[in-house]
Amino acid sequence: MRLFAWLQSLISSIKPGSGADREMEEELRSHIAHRADDLERSGLSRREAERRARVEFGGYTKYTEQGHEALSSQFGETLWQDVRISCRKLRGSPGFAVAAVATLAFAIGANAVVFSILNGIVLRPLHVPDAESLYALQRGDKTYILQSYPDYLDLRDRNRTFDGLVAYTIGQDALDDGGTPTTPWLFEVSGNYFDELRIQPYLGRVFHSSDEHGPNSAPYIVLAYDYWHSHFQEDRGVVGRVVRLHKHPFTIIGVAAPEFRGTLLFFRPDFFVPIVNHEEAAGVSGMEDRGNRWVFEVNGHLKPGVTPAQATADLNSIGAALNKAYPKEDDQKTFALVRPALHGNFFAPAIDAFLGGLMLLAGLILLAACANLGSLFAARAADRGREIALRMALGAKRGRILRQLLTEAVLISLIGGALGLSGSVALLRALSMWQPFPRFPIRVPVDPDWHVYAVALLLSLLSGLLFGAVPIKQILRTDPYGVIKSGSMGVGAGGMGRRIAFRDVLLVVQIAICGLLVTSSLVAVRGLMRSMHSNFGFDPRNALLVNTDPAISGYGDKEIPALQKRMVETLESIPGVQSVGMVGKFQPLTMGGTTGMVFTDKTADLLPANAATIAYQYNVTPEYLRAASTGLLAGRSLLWQDDAKSPRVALVNREFARSIFGSVTNAIGGHFKLKDGTRIEVVGIVEDGKYFNLAEDPQAAMFLPIQQFPSDETWMVVRSDRDPQALSAAIRERLRVIDSGLPVDIQPWSQELGGALFASRVATVSLGVLGGMGAMLAITGIFGMAAYSVSKRLREMGIRIALGAQRMEVLQAALGRPLKLLLLGSSAGLAMGLFGAKVLGYIVYQATPRDPLVLGGVVVAMLVLGIVAIWIPAQRALSVNPLILLREE
Repeated sequence: MRLFAWLQSLISSIKPGSGADREMEEELRSHIAHRADDLERSGLSRREAERRARVEFGGYTKYTEQGHEALSSQFGETLWQDVRISCRKLRGSPGFAVAAVATLAFAIGANAVVFSILNGIVLRPLHVPDAESLYALQRGDKTYILQSYPDYLDLRDRNRTFDGLVAYTIGQDALDDGGTPTTPWLFEVSGNYFDELRIQPYLGRVFHSSDEHGPNSAPYIVLAYDYWHSHFQEDRGVVGRVVRLHKHPFTIIGVAAPEFRGTLLFFRPDFFVPIVNHEEAAGVSGMEDRGNRWVFEVNGHLKPGVTPAQATADLNSIGAALNKAYPKEDDQKTFALVRPALHGNFFAPAIDAFLGGLMLLAGLILLAACANLGSLFAARAADRGREIALRMALGAKRGRILRQLLTEAVLISLIGGALGLSGSVALLRALSMWQPFPRFPIRVPVDPDWHVYAVALLLSLLSGLLFGAVPIKQILRTDPYGVIKSGSMGVGAGGMGRRIAFRDVLLVVQIAICGLLVTSSLVAVRGLMRSMHSNFGFDPRNALLVNTDPAISGYGDKEIPALQKRMVETLESIPGVQSVGMVGKFQPLTMGGTTGMVFTDKTADLLPANAATIAYQYNVTPEYLRAASTGLLAGRSLLWQDDAKSPRVALVNREFARSIFGSVTNAIGGHFKLKDGTRIEVVGIVEDGKYFNLAEDPQAAMFLPIQQFPSDETWMVVRSDRDPQALSAAIRERLRVIDSGLPVDIQPWSQELGGALFASRVATVSLGVLGGMGAMLAITGIFGMAAYSVSKRLREMGIRIALGAQRMEVLQAALGRPLKLLLLGSSAGLAMGLFGAKVLGYIVYQATPRDPLVLGGVVVAMLVLGIVAIWIPAQRALSVNPLILLREE
């Protein structure tokens, strides 16, 4: 207990107000000495005179405390005295001190971590000035926030409630700065982006609306500070340098401020370019297509005095006008305002719900810890009953004793909070640097700030006051003289029955919380295990993904199809490769997707309101189904002959067939239309799958021939039983023969699914940690209750054994109540866990509380926890020697 010894020595060395303390001591001694002198002159011996003077004077401790209280300026001195006494007491009970501090360190640390995540993702605004007035535009009838660029221009120019609206989208492109070409991530932003967000440059300048003069008129780059630091080594001479982006020259004009990392919470771009240069930066056209929703988000600051409701009404009036002016291209009916960065995201409701639930569980962990410590503190106060009774018999006030006990509790909580906070800060800093998806510049923004420190301090103080207040009632009802006679605080007023009943309630609450945490963690684990073995509509095992983008290497639109076919045929010739298929920019369950409106063949007016469904679209080669292990249920597969000169054909899944044709049997040979009027024949039906996230309802999907619907950036699916590393080397070698400058990224398909499984894994790990903490708290709580029950009934058990009681009878007498409380708390915790586990269904795919293994696992887990907790007290109860106990009496 070096920590407590050091703290005590530090506090003792300060000794505030010791002068007044010495003066009071000297004054009291002077009174006793004068009375002793008088008694000595009356004929008594000096020793007898001093003894009688002290008896006549009364409780020395009582007058000392009254003197301290009379000096209101001595509060600080009294407090320091309480702290010194607390350190001495804790140093004398190292086991209790370590257990209490460790319990609170874990509980407060867990709350600090969860609150920091909640603060960073939900509560804390973006790092922009006046973030409280910044809102994102969301289509009111949709769960996403994508807009078209022409719509953005109309909203920006015609609204009367925003200071200005900015637009941005994300992308990845090849940057050639004279060295080895890289593929960094960028934000394409409107010219007013930095001005409206009120962002100042760190170096150079930013671009403005005045720099835009039509398409491809502003070839400028503003570097993000982190990218400038890592890629250009903070070279100030980089301003003015010309680099090539997608083979086009762009000039670096500045570096953004260090604290500004864009307007998307998790995503940190490497640099910013004007959105008017979209064709040069991205290598694709279609910017002026009003039906092409590729602008990721539109943000803006509300004007002073404007409410969100007023701004929404203003935007809706513009949306209604756009609907009338462009009925075929625009399906925006209403708008809504949401907080930017996350809340317009598809996952935001689930993330908010999960983080709120996680914060609740962390709070329950802290409550369980306080209940545990309150129980232990009550038992500790009872064990110190004779000491407390002697102090009260000598004149110490009950309030003074309670204040000293509360000081001891708060001291424990502050030390535990400091240790827990230090551990949580280290974990949070590591988490903030963690990149869960190495291919993407994604960081978790959970850096601790002053809010986290303040919450940790507040929780520490509240925890100390909460569990320190548990023994107040037994102190107030204590009869000091009865305790001195019996040696136990339970003999006085207030009786043991009611005190034990209160401790019973604490233990039941603690076990119930543990049962809730254990149930939730087992539900999450089972859900994750099912997710790993679910039918996604494809099989990611034994498959590699090979990403290429020939356009970055300078290939034209007419050259790319032939190159893609050649790459597929080349990889098929590698020994051990079973099949090779190609899919466009997005494959299922990989953080993105392309959707399109689909109309029945009889629909003549292709308005958005007349669309039969919205389907995911995948442009694939003929061998894709085999490479992805996607089952063909009816019809034929795609062929290489399904090219630009042939009638348009497609494969659709069962959900698509039901939505458009009413049934699967009617789909083969049927036709449907895309938004541009293209008429497509269905030649085959494939199985349903998962396309955007694991928890989605069945979605319609169509697979179109890549020869008829070209795609520059593609993924090749290579299925093989060969070692992935050896196969990757062979793939790189074969593609290098085709073109040594072709950028290639290879990874296992199961690894690319990390994004889809990320939420499930995080939820499982988080709940597993909280469940483990709850189990530890339950063990210590049951152990404390059982040990206390045995220690208080040793004499009774000795008499029982002496009278011939059997071992099971002794165990039932000593541990019957703790076991009943374990059963009651476990049942309550299981019921709460089954009810609360429904929330996990939004995060963890196939997580369900109605699982026999979960129910059985919870019962077994709580039974094992109970056995472990009562094992040592049970051994002590059975080893009681009645002769020794009765002899001691």
